[in-house]
Amino acid sequence: MTILKRFTITACAMLIGAASFTLHAEDLDKVKQSGTLTFAMSGKYPPFNFIDESGKLQGFDVDIGDRVSAKLGAKAVPVTTAWDGIVGGLLAGKYDAIIGSLAITDDRKKAVDFTQSYYRSGAQLFVPKDSNVQSIGQLNGKTVGVTLGETYEAWLRQNMPGVHVKTYKGLPDVLIDLRNHRIEGFVTDRIAGILTIRDKQIDAKPVGPLLYPELMAIAVRKDSPKLRDAINAALDSIYKDGEYSSISKKWLGEDVR
Repeated sequence: MTILKRFTITACAMLIGAASFTLHAEDLDKVKQSGTLTFAMSGKYPPFNFIDESGKLQGFDVDIGDRVSAKLGAKAVPVTTAWDGIVGGLLAGKYDAIIGSLAITDDRKKAVDFTQSYYRSGAQLFVPKDSNVQSIGQLNGKTVGVTLGETYEAWLRQNMPGVHVKTYKGLPDVLIDLRNHRIEGFVTDRIAGILTIRDKQIDAKPVGPLLYPELMAIAVRKDSPKLRDAINAALDSIYKDGEYSSISKKWLGEDVR
């Protein structure tokens, strides 16, 4: 190899390394420099995150993101994206974090870093109020709705192979098909499901125990431990000063931490 070729290769490697560093620089520094914290959610998961009648993004996750941003000295910039691509968007640098009721799973931990949990719930089966179904096992051969990309879909496919799984972009779409008798039930977060069917006056009810418990946390890229730690400190702060409890009771009726 000639000296010129070695020099060229070395220079290219240095440029690639510099570009990589710029692209993946510690996100806490980026947040401080920009003065904003951009965080993603689906916008289709009431009461945690949803678009209200005036077109405004609202909900528990939005308010938590707002208070976390304030503790970091940054302006909150919530954005919506398709749920099945939300982790990919984080890895691509489209936003700084995911604050959208993302459950901690072993598979997700391989791709992203999670903060401490900011609420706990679990997977719940819901059926029409006049249904005699008492457990998921009674729905073999029947169709059950889930939001595409959520942990509920993977759990059903792995643990209930006899159930026909139908996927949707969001919980509102699931409820339309339940109302129109296109599905026999649906699986979603217990808290979200109970509050949504109450607020939207949906003829549905939860049945049986939790299919499994879940802990929800904020996700950041793996190369951003400082941002993760700063968000953890912000969460600790809103727990201690009562802001978390106020937000939780406002949207969910109780403290769900």
